[in-house]
Parts: sequence; structure tokens; C-alpha cells
Amino acid sequence: MDLTIVGIDCATDPKKTGLALGIVEAGRLSVSEVTTGIGKNPAAIVHDWVCDSPQALLALDAPLGWPAGLGKTLAGHCAGEGIEEAPNDLFRRKTDSFVVETLGKRPLDVGADKIARTAHAALSLLNELRVLCDSEIPLAWSPKPARKIEAIEVYPAGTLTALGLPSTGYKQPSDRKVRERILEGMRLDTGLLAEDALAENADLLDAAICVLAAKDFHDWKVMAPRDLDSAQKEGWIWVRPRMEPGLTGSQKNQ
Repeated sequence: MDLTIVGIDCATDPKKTGLALGIVEAGRLSVSEVTTGIGKNPAAIVHDWVCDSPQALLALDAPLGWPAGLGKTLAGHCAGEGIEEAPNDLFRRKTDSFVVETLGKRPLDVGADKIARTAHAALSLLNELRVLCDSEIPLAWSPKPARKIEAIEVYPAGTLTALGLPSTGYKQPSDRKVRERILEGMRLDTGLLAEDALAENADLLDAAICVLAAKDFHDWKVMAPRDLDSAQKEGWIWVRPRMEPGLTGSQKNQ
């Protein structure tokens, strides 16, 4: 076994947290198990999946940092005072702007949206896992592992956009046909039960997309930050570049 990947579609409510277990063997990715946090502790599930793995990569669909300018500005701000910085410089990270520039898809601003609560939940989950696994879980910045368990930030809508697949209109229960189209385009190796669950539940599908994004990182088919120091402060969304027109099916995932 080369690598265990856990895709985590983060949420403030554990019942809405989607989890997908991916295995990379001989360079081939398969998704072997999917579940939600309904009646379960998501961190405990992830622990059980990775505790015996020689190498694991966690891929979280949530911001794992805040804009550097926001903290600097608010640290000395008093109520009622003006703020000279532009809103985008305060509330938007460099990685968010980069995704817009390269893919035309805008992540939510962690400094000015309810996604901040999801980010807090994601960081809390990571800390709980550190305790359960009795291990450091640093963020990864290259495909060469530095620790037994590492984590990255991913963005399913960005990965779908890069693959030329629908990145909206698949979240509602009635959108199963769109989810099936996404699954067909992703060409994931799944069992029949997992495939049906992914087509039925958008939280599980997002978790599986996180797994695919992590495989892209593992293969280093992703866009790296121009300023590593800034990325290590604010966080970085790991996503592949947009596919060339005309590439379909297995060509996209090579």
C-alpha cells in the first residue's frame, strides 16, 4: 500500500460531515468506504482508518487559515475607528484570489463569511485527531511525506471546475442525475455500494472529490504557491490546473 487518503467534507454539524477512505496502491486510487458523522464521531472514524496505515494524507474541504492582513489590522483596531485596508485585503486569502485567477471559481471569504465556523470545526477536528493518534499532523507542502500523517486543504468545486465537470447544482437531494454525471467524469474506482452512496449524498460525494484532489497532490499535479511563507501563514488550496479542452475520461486523471 502506497498511501491512505481520507477526504473530509467539513461541517459544523458532525451529521453533515462527509468522510471518504481512499487507498493508493501501485499508483492506482480506489475509494473503499464512505460515511457521515451521523451517530458517530468523525475524528474517531478517521482515527480508525489511518491508525494502522504507514502513511496517510488527510484532505479537508475547509479553510485552514485566515488572511494575514485581517489579524494585523484588527489587533490594533478599536470600535468605531476607520479601516483603510480594502475589504479584499482583509477578508480574502492569497490562495482564494489565486483560485479565481486560474480557475474562475471563487472560494468563500473565510474572513467575512459563515465558512469561518466550518474552518474552526475543521481545525478542531485536526486537533482531536492529534490527540487520538498521539501524533503531530502538520500541513503538507510537498508530496514527499515528512510525517506519518499529514493534512492539506482542498476545494471540491475547484477540482470539479479544473476537470470540466459541474461544480454547482449537485447539492440537493433531487440533483442525483448531476451527481451521477460528476461520478462518471471523475472515473473513481469504487464498489457498487460506495458508488450508490456517492450518487445519493452530496456530502459523501464532496468527501470523495477531496480524495481525488489529494491524489492530485500526491502525484504533484497541483498548482503550488508563489509565496510559500505567506501560504504557510494563511493556508493554501491544493488544486490541479484546468484541463485542456478535449481531454475526457481517463485522460483527465492520468
